[in-house]
Amino acid sequence: MDFIDYYSILGVEKSATQKEIQKAYRKKARKYHPDLNPDDKDAHKKFQELNEANEVLSDPEKRKKYDKYGENWEHADQYEQARQQRKSDSNYRGFGGSATGGGYSYSGDFDQDTFSDFFEQMFGGSARQRGRGRQAHFKGQDFNAELNIPLSEVYTSKKQTLTVNEKRIRLTIPAGAEDGQTIRIKGHGGPGIQGGPKGDLYITFNVLNNTGFNREKADLYKEVDLDLYTALLGGEILVDTFDGQVKLQVKEGTQPDTKVKLKGKGFPKYKKENQYGDLILTYKVKLPASLSTEEKELIKKLQNLHS
Repeated sequence: MDFIDYYSILGVEKSATQKEIQKAYRKKARKYHPDLNPDDKDAHKKFQELNEANEVLSDPEKRKKYDKYGENWEHADQYEQARQQRKSDSNYRGFGGSATGGGYSYSGDFDQDTFSDFFEQMFGGSARQRGRGRQAHFKGQDFNAELNIPLSEVYTSKKQTLTVNEKRIRLTIPAGAEDGQTIRIKGHGGPGIQGGPKGDLYITFNVLNNTGFNREKADLYKEVDLDLYTALLGGEILVDTFDGQVKLQVKEGTQPDTKVKLKGKGFPKYKKENQYGDLILTYKVKLPASLSTEEKELIKKLQNLHS
């Protein structure tokens, strides 16, 4: 198996931090995303490679195994178990000497190429595990993908069809899904090894806010402009909520930055049917940019009355 340099695929140094890896992945994933390159097979391939690289390097444990065992990182645990088992064999003399028995013999330190050969002979083909004649069965590689969704599209649950590795997958995106949230689709990853189960597909939602609301969990926030006269005298205004307009009564003498809570007019709570957060409105009192002569005289009178 050829060595796959995940660091080169993401365009980062081996010493890159987790934050740098995620930043590099997001930048390249958006560039090669299948939705933006529907007829470009090379872009699809690069997108798959990016997901594979990110799946390994964004997980500290997997990254540690990859740095040590290269493309064989998925079998690192089995290798370590086998190595421990071989230590109990009277013919095994450790990494610093020679390892013999079972039809193979190696000496010196184990590098990536040596490990690949060692693993193939121990677990591949007709190799037997501890003399019981059972082949090694390993789960296939997990895949990672990102899905960009407008905030308006997760106000209600929606069914969507995705194309991952040239396979169409139907899934339901639950109402209230949050930015950065990851879901698992079992059995849609890489094929298993030696008849093992398929890996899983992990999809991370990038929820893009295309609205005039700010969102925090299930609560929504919005600023509402209020003219000076309505703030002073009170009155009725129309306010936008996420599912339409409502009439709201403004109290007389409303002060700037007054907050009003509309209970249950926020965003759906994730996987909690018919439960919603609140909409919190902040009144922004707008002063007139210019006044007529008559308006100035009236305000002066008002000022004198208050004095």
